[in-house]
Amino acid sequence: MAELAPSLTRTNAVAMVAGTIIGASIFVQPSEIARHLGTPLDILLVWLACGVLTLFGALVCAELASAFPRTGGLYVFLRETFSPLAGFLWGWAMFWSMHTGIIAAIATVFARYAAHFVEVGDTGVRLIAVAVILALSALSYVGVRAGSRVQTALTAAKILAIVLVVVAGLLFVGSEIVLADASTSRDPSPTGYSDFLLAMVAGLFAYGGWHMVTYTAGETIMPARTIPVALIAGVAIVTGCYMAMNVLYLATLPLETVRSSSRIAADAADVLIGRGGASVMALLVMMSSLGGLTGIVLTAPRVYYTMAGDGLAFRWLDYVHPVYRTPSRAIVAQAVWASVLAATGAYRELFTRVIYTEWLFFALMAYGVFVLRRRPGYQPAYRTWGHPVVPAVFILVALIIVSNQIVRTPFEALTGLGIVALGVPVYYLAIRSRPTSRETANGKHDEREDHDDHEESSSQRSFAIFVSLVLIVNDP
Repeated sequence: MAELAPSLTRTNAVAMVAGTIIGASIFVQPSEIARHLGTPLDILLVWLACGVLTLFGALVCAELASAFPRTGGLYVFLRETFSPLAGFLWGWAMFWSMHTGIIAAIATVFARYAAHFVEVGDTGVRLIAVAVILALSALSYVGVRAGSRVQTALTAAKILAIVLVVVAGLLFVGSEIVLADASTSRDPSPTGYSDFLLAMVAGLFAYGGWHMVTYTAGETIMPARTIPVALIAGVAIVTGCYMAMNVLYLATLPLETVRSSSRIAADAADVLIGRGGASVMALLVMMSSLGGLTGIVLTAPRVYYTMAGDGLAFRWLDYVHPVYRTPSRAIVAQAVWASVLAATGAYRELFTRVIYTEWLFFALMAYGVFVLRRRPGYQPAYRTWGHPVVPAVFILVALIIVSNQIVRTPFEALTGLGIVALGVPVYYLAIRSRPTSRETANGKHDEREDHDDHEESSSQRSFAIFVSLVLIVNDP
């Protein structure tokens, strides 16, 4: 299996974390969160809590990345900790629905805001979305350095734009900030636990993508040190940006408008700038979407490339371009499928039904830290701060997110789980059925095979324990 060339620096890695997270959600999701809450303070507390929980996940991911600094990230963590099946299911869900669906969804958001400037119909929006996917895939195809430089530049530009918008906006409204104005509250009584939790579930999705930097570990300079720093610094930057944007929304708009708006960023810009505010915000959303999309398009094919090298995907996906040193065939495969989803609109159904299952894998990842710390020879370069509380809290919240989805939309949730579960028969029929040699060159049974069998059996037992825990949590 050909190797990818390391070229990503710490700056590139930090930009990849921050730029991938900050997409379009911060410009639309605040209204969904505000609908569940009674006061501006509650809204800010939810965004802060979501940032802290995302940081908890990043701390866990940082330990695993320092222990397994290899291309593939979360796939490698699950494979090494539990079994090849666990890693395969993650890659299966990634390619067919989760990550390609995210790519199609963000590209469509970009296209819709581009339509603010150029009059196009629904067909035009889909064509723009496909064109963006293909263009960014081509950029990733010709080299990780070129893609990462563009992504770093876009991340720096959109963070600077957010800072300028927030500072200018707060200076404009001045003394009219209404964060502490109880009269703006729909309900003077404290927000209930259930409502706060529902708001957090919505907020956590706006922080998605923080783990994707681990996919490019094999192309990162000193990954065992660089990736933990990038995860922690990137999440901290995003949390600061999200808190600042929400302060601006709450300082500019009445709370009822914040709750009811379907274009909260544009509404705030209209108040601050006037009728041209929507155009300014449309440009910011387009730039932000493009930066997030660049990071996902760049990183995700590394998982399929690694899976192919392990024999868990089509072998031709592990091809490395002889000139550009990129997993070119994996990039093309992702671009084709994401373009199909964007062109047909099929991503909506797949994405909304399957995306929550990502949190099931996150919980499994965090549970893996407990498993690995009992394993002899486990020597991570970084250990999770606050262990065992931090990973335990993260696991609990992740399972609550999954449980909430199943309770609120049982049919859609079970359909999404079914799509992921389809990977099980594929794994056993197409992967495990392949013949393997169990004999050494001299005809004797290799003792290392016995050790590997013992390790895999132990990991699969841990996997089974985790699945049992999920079933117990979700038992009505």
